[in-house]
Amino acid sequence: MEQEKPSTQVVSVIGSGTMGAGIAQVAASFGHEVVLLDSNGEALSRARVGINKSLRRIVEKGHITEAASCEIERRINFVDASLFDASSAFGSSVLVIEAIVEDLNIKQQTFKRIESFVSPDCILASNTSSLSVASIASACARPERVLGVHFFNPAQLMPLVEIIPGMATEDRYVERSRELVSRWNKTVVLAKDTPGFVVNRLARPFYGESLRILEEGIADVATIDWAMTELGSFKMGPFTLMDMIGNDINFRVTEIVFEALFYDPRYRPSITQKRMVEANLLGRKVGRGFYDYREGAQRPEPTRDAGLGKRIVDRVVAMLVNEACEARLLNIATGEDLDLAMTKGVNYPRGLLAMGTEIGPAEVLKRLEDLQAEYGEDRYRASPWLRRAVREGRGLL
Repeated sequence: MEQEKPSTQVVSVIGSGTMGAGIAQVAASFGHEVVLLDSNGEALSRARVGINKSLRRIVEKGHITEAASCEIERRINFVDASLFDASSAFGSSVLVIEAIVEDLNIKQQTFKRIESFVSPDCILASNTSSLSVASIASACARPERVLGVHFFNPAQLMPLVEIIPGMATEDRYVERSRELVSRWNKTVVLAKDTPGFVVNRLARPFYGESLRILEEGIADVATIDWAMTELGSFKMGPFTLMDMIGNDINFRVTEIVFEALFYDPRYRPSITQKRMVEANLLGRKVGRGFYDYREGAQRPEPTRDAGLGKRIVDRVVAMLVNEACEARLLNIATGEDLDLAMTKGVNYPRGLLAMGTEIGPAEVLKRLEDLQAEYGEDRYRASPWLRRAVREGRGLL
C-alpha cells in the first residue's frame, strides 16, 4: 500500500491502548491527521513504540516505503489528556472514536465532556464491543450523531468494522461513517444495537458450548481445539482463542451479553472460565491460561478420535448456526452481513447461515432437538428461523 494523499479530515481517537493505537494507525495510513489522546502518559509512549514497530513490519514486507512510514507516524499527534486544550485538539475533527475501558459510566462521561469541544457536525463514535450505543448516546445533548464503530483486533489487519446506529442516530451520520471507514479498505457491516452486535453475539456458542463439553468431561481442551480446527476447519480452536483474547475479557463480554439479554440460558457464562479469571489464568498475556505458555512448557496432545471429534464439531456448529438464525429472525443484520461478519471478523471458514444451509437445516434442527431432549434445557431451543427453513424447504440466508 503506497502512501495515501493527505486528507483535510482530522480523526481523533480517545484511548491509546491496543485498539486505539491500531485505529489511529489505520486513519493516519489513509491520509488523515490524527489526534491520539490518553490521560496515561505511559500508555501513549507504548502506543508510539507499538505503532513504530507495526509500521516497520509493513515496510519490511514491502507494502509501503520508508518515507511513507515516516509520514504516517508524523500524522499521529500523541496528546496527554491532562495537558491538552480540548477545543483546539478536537475542534477540526470530522470523527472522534472512543476506545477506552468497557465501562458504561466512563464512556458516558467521556462523550458528555467532548461533545462541547467538537464541531456541530462531528460524528461521535464508540468502539464498544458489547455495550448499548443508545445508553452511551443518552449522555449527549445531540445523540443523533452518536453511533458504534467497532473495529476488531488488530485493527491494522482485521478487515471488518461493525457500524451500529443507536436509537436516536440519524441516517446521515451512519452513511458518512460507512463511507469514511470503507475508504480505509475495511469491510463494513451494519448491525442493530443489540447486545454483542453481530460477531460477539454470534460467537458466544463457539466458547460457551466448548466450555460446556469440557465441563462434562466429554473431551479435554486440546482435543476440542483439535476437533474444531482439523475437522471443523476453524482457523483457531476455542481455547487457544480464549487464551489469546484473554479469559478476563472473553468472560466479561459473555457476562455483558448474558445480563443484557435478560439471562437467556443460551448465553450463560461458564463457571470454569470464571474460576480461570479468579485464579489469574488469563491466557497468553500472563503466561498461563487453558494452556501453559511459560518457557519449557509442553502443549498437551489431543485425543485424535474422529468419532469423538465429529460429535464435538456437530454440537458446537449446531449452536453457532442456530445463533445466526436467531440473529436473522431478529433483523440484527442482513443474512449477507451476518455471514460476512463472521468470515471477516473472526475468520470462520464460511458464514454460519451458509454453513447451516450446506449441512442442511433439517440436520441442524435434529442436532438441536436431540440436545434439548437429552438436557431438557432451553439453552438448546431451535430458532423459529431454522424451523421455518425446514418447513419451507429453503436455505437459511
